[in-house]
Amino acid sequence: MTDHKYKGYLIDLDGTMYKGKEPIEQAPRFIRQLKKSQTPYVFLTNNSTSSPEEVAVKLKAQFNVPAEADEVYTSSLATADYVKNLEGNRVFVVGERGLIEALEQVGCEIVEEDIDHVVVGLDTGLTYEKCMIASLAIQNGASFIATNKDTNLPNELGLVPGAGSLVALIEKSTRVEPTFIGKPESYIMESALKKIGLNREEVLMVGDNYETDILAGINNGIDTLLVLTGFTSKDDLDQFADQPTFVIDTLDDWSV
Repeated sequence: MTDHKYKGYLIDLDGTMYKGKEPIEQAPRFIRQLKKSQTPYVFLTNNSTSSPEEVAVKLKAQFNVPAEADEVYTSSLATADYVKNLEGNRVFVVGERGLIEALEQVGCEIVEEDIDHVVVGLDTGLTYEKCMIASLAIQNGASFIATNKDTNLPNELGLVPGAGSLVALIEKSTRVEPTFIGKPESYIMESALKKIGLNREEVLMVGDNYETDILAGINNGIDTLLVLTGFTSKDDLDQFADQPTFVIDTLDDWSV
């Protein structure tokens, strides 16, 4: 579609490489094009539930998308990188194994009392008790950190609740605004640029969600490619003043 040759790509997963349990047929071809042209890329996902190793296995086994763990950067890794620089290492987690492991790997102690930081990500095993512990800890002075703002995740059933929906519940009960780490925030984007080893002018952010992927690029001086296979539709774009750099129906419409 374009003759602008970017030196690297930051690529979303949910809605871009796959949709829930359903494959997106153009995704493997797109990644193989990048590999063939020796163009570096990082899979950049707000989903905090899985480790990079698990993400890579899922991409290869379920969706035939070539992937290695060191090509994956998750909101869990970015959140752990952020928390390790804060004072205190006692963390209560509303989230799943991928987030817990990332925090443990940087030296955090996962606790349910005497809490320094409350970290909230997607948690399909959410209970009232978890919300209660998180809410009381924040009201008692613990910092409130959230992996990402995504209110919904696109999957084969439709748009299901995302981490942002869980965060909103705790935010409402505490009246405290969290620090968000994942797309579209600058923290994860700066970290992703360091990981890929390129400047912001040299990379393209590819994703399906205007509110996260595209705003991540717009807010951080990175060109964007919106692919209409997931969250945001063409009609949705009418409500936004700032438009993606490029819009395509599928990844087959883009030449690397």
